[in-house]
Amino acid sequence: MNTSNPLPERLRVSHLSPSRPNPFDLTPDASARRAIADDLDLLDLPAFRFEGAIRASGSDAWALTGQLRATVVQACVITLAPVETTLTEDVSLTFSPHVSTPDEEEIEMGDETVEPLGQWIQLGDIALEALALALPTHPRAPGAELPDDVQDDSGEDEPRRPFAGLADLMKAKKPDQDL
Repeated sequence: MNTSNPLPERLRVSHLSPSRPNPFDLTPDASARRAIADDLDLLDLPAFRFEGAIRASGSDAWALTGQLRATVVQACVITLAPVETTLTEDVSLTFSPHVSTPDEEEIEMGDETVEPLGQWIQLGDIALEALALALPTHPRAPGAELPDDVQDDSGEDEPRRPFAGLADLMKAKKPDQDL
C-alpha cells in the first residue's frame, strides 16, 4: 500500500460520548475508491461502505462494531478476465489502554480483536484492513479452469530434489575439512 491513506477518516477518542453509541458511516467518493483500488491492485472498486458504531466498553475501553460492504473487480488468476465479487464483512474490535504496540521485531500474536487505545481511532485504516483481508486470494472467472496439459515450466518430468546430493557430499567430507 502507499504511505498516503486514501481513506484518512478518524475519530478523536476524547470526543466520543461514553453514554451513547457513536455512529460512523464511511462512503468514499469515486477518486478515493480509485486510489484504494490502485493500492490493493484491484481493477476497480465500484462500491465501498463501512458503517457501524463505537460504544464505551467497561470503564476505559471502546468497542467498535461495524460492517464493510464492497464490490471489487479483480483479474482472474487463469484468464485475467475481470471478476466482480461482492463482499460483506462484519468488523468487531475493542480498543483498550491496557494493550500496547510491541517495540520488538518478533512479536507474539495475541487477540486480533483487541487494539491499543490512542488519541484517535483510525476508521479509514480499519476499513482498508478489513477490505484487504476479505479480498479473494485467487479470483476465478466463471468456467475458468487450467488446461489438462499444463506442465511445470522447467520441462522436467521428475520433480527437482534440491538436497539429493547432500548425502554424497557428507560422505565425501574429510574429518578435518569444513563444509
